[in-house]
Amino acid sequence: MPGLYYEEFEVGETIEHAKRRTISEADNQRFCDMTMNQQPLHLDADFAEETQFGERLVNGLYTMSLAVGISIPETTDGTIVANLSYDDVEHPNPVFHGDTIRAQSTVTDKRETSDGERGVVTMRVEAFKVVDGDDDILVCELERTVLSEKRPEDAESDADD
Repeated sequence: MPGLYYEEFEVGETIEHAKRRTISEADNQRFCDMTMNQQPLHLDADFAEETQFGERLVNGLYTMSLAVGISIPETTDGTIVANLSYDDVEHPNPVFHGDTIRAQSTVTDKRETSDGERGVVTMRVEAFKVVDGDDDILVCELERTVLSEKRPEDAESDADD
């Protein structure tokens, strides 16, 4: 099933995303290597042990990217023209190797483009560290704005059948 077309997004709707991901040390290492981020807090166990966290942190940009990636199937898979912006990114709590992340998206705004051909949709994406038996812990939140396709006319007639 594809993501949502512009018309299917409802302002105020929260979409709970089904996929989750447990972050491994290798995930964090590869991401740091690919992005050339050599911050010792992400990579050096001895260094990180001496910080307030006591262990290595997962790269925050990986956490953000993972949150967006988890959100794709239920929001924009196959229906997006482009990601327009990522704004107001916050990382209120740390993520460590072995943490499992889940995400949800809340539609905060939508409007048609000036030509009426597409729509702009803004979502608040939140990533949580899954904690057994407790409330999950918010680890990343951001606004994601996308340029979304409108439902094709042939899809409208199919939906009416």
